Amino acid sequence: MKNTLLFLPFLSALVACSGPGPEVDAPSFSIELTETVAQEIAALGLEVPVTGRAYVILTRSGEREPRQQVGVSGVPFWGSEVRGLSGGDEVTLVPGGEGVIGYPLADFSSVPPGDYVVQAFLNVFTTFHRSDGHVVEMHLNSGAGQSPWRAPGNALSQPQEVTIGPRGGGTIRLALTEVIPPTDPVPEGGSLQQGNPPDQGDLVRFVKIRSQALSEFWGRDMYIGANVLLPADYWTSPDRRYPVLYLTGHFPGRSAPFGYSEEPGSGRARNQGFAEFWKAPESPKMVLVTVRDANPYYDTGHSVNSPNVGPYGDAFTQELIPFLEEEFRILPEPWARVLAGGSTGGWEALAIQILNPAFFGGTWGWCPDPVDFHAYQIVNVYDDENAYETGNEWVKVERPNNRRTDGAVVSTVRQEMSYERAVGPNGRSGGQWAIWEALFSPVGPDGYAAPIWDRVTGEINHDVAEYWRENWDLTQHLASNWATVGPDLAGKLHVAVGDMDSYYLNNAVELMEAAVKELADPSPGASFEYGRKKPHCWIGASPWRPGEDLNNTEFVRVVDGYLKGRGGSW
Repeated sequence: MKNTLLFLPFLSALVACSGPGPEVDAPSFSIELTETVAQEIAALGLEVPVTGRAYVILTRSGEREPRQQVGVSGVPFWGSEVRGLSGGDEVTLVPGGEGVIGYPLADFSSVPPGDYVVQAFLNVFTTFHRSDGHVVEMHLNSGAGQSPWRAPGNALSQPQEVTIGPRGGGTIRLALTEVIPPTDPVPEGGSLQQGNPPDQGDLVRFVKIRSQALSEFWGRDMYIGANVLLPADYWTSPDRRYPVLYLTGHFPGRSAPFGYSEEPGSGRARNQGFAEFWKAPESPKMVLVTVRDANPYYDTGHSVNSPNVGPYGDAFTQELIPFLEEEFRILPEPWARVLAGGSTGGWEALAIQILNPAFFGGTWGWCPDPVDFHAYQIVNVYDDENAYETGNEWVKVERPNNRRTDGAVVSTVRQEMSYERAVGPNGRSGGQWAIWEALFSPVGPDGYAAPIWDRVTGEINHDVAEYWRENWDLTQHLASNWATVGPDLAGKLHVAVGDMDSYYLNNAVELMEAAVKELADPSPGASFEYGRKKPHCWIGASPWRPGEDLNNTEFVRVVDGYLKGRGGSW
């Protein structure tokens, strides 16, 4: 029997957007959670009745599913909260009504009459009773990073062709009939979290452990994993122990470090030729590791301790690393642990080293996320009043978020923030701005991260900005604590970025370099490299091929030389 949930405050019927209603009649979208789908969601260990977020997505193109066309420059969608949704229940979503947030259109008034393809989608939340006393409802990572549009356990309808008339109106019925399956089978008694990829060939191993620290924080079993690439002589040198390069960054899924594969000719771009090089007798002998640490906010926990995201730093350094060092004959010495990563991984690589100065032996941060909040992309959170616009009383200019190397703007800060807000308010979008707030901000009164700025108006909260300065501004940290951390960091910091980084990340790097140049006793010995007209994510110039960019084969040789140059022997 179907229950229709309409305007019921405790069941969060879906009806749409903040602000005034649409100028023309909007169609009503009636969305059914079928009994079969509800059972499949529950069978994957997720909560039913469902609390989560439901969406309707509209497109003119049927070449791909509508959910695959969503993005900052994508097709229109509208979403809102659902609560207490059981199998057989229906909810109704009206674009333009109270409670529904749309992107890029707030309501239906700008949708011209015509033929469209529509799809309903359901993002399933989990209830977390955190150790800080807060109860939050968020998407539990289910083995595919943290994009809701591809997360196992989320549900969707079949794309359906519809005709929107000149006055809109009417009811369009959609049924959630499919659940996104796990990327790999979940073993009996296992978990969707961090995926369950099988080992690949002789050299690629996948591990996953329950983290005591994360489980205590989130109030339920939480896991962390790693993708491990062993050196070519690992099985023929059973008494040998190796240094390790931790490659930080986004959720690696079932990919091996640097895209290693035993399939001939599998490497592309910077990975081209890497597999053949790695298996050669003359290749450097070390272990490469990428970390699977997707979490309720994002596809990586950044391997630092944060009041919103949890103790991913402890999980990495005190749980995962000791496990890997024992399991794979890794040298348990600080000099033998080095880090590298790009973009989000670039910030991670720098932050992990800076916050654990004696535990790691060196780091390469490529095109890092903002390392100085005077340049949070293109926003100065300390001095600016508004994140979305500059200008004066009469003329306002939108702040860009993404650019091409010729300077052409691709999107604005307001647009990307508006997209994330429609996907999931309270920092539950699984997106970049959401994880930055979750990492850097204090916990807000509702248990979610305190916003650095009003997500609708862009007005900056300078009290939150000061918290960021004191706790997470990496440049500020180095300048304020160099007398303490300097002896352990000298010679370990290496940064590279294109001077036309697509997200303006070079600005913060330049500020960090200027501050580091002022440090002494000891001399920082840090390196900063800029690629002329290079976009996101440039990693440096090749030492062996003048005028060419560094590739991953060469970078492993750089790391090998660095370790040996600092006295490493194995």
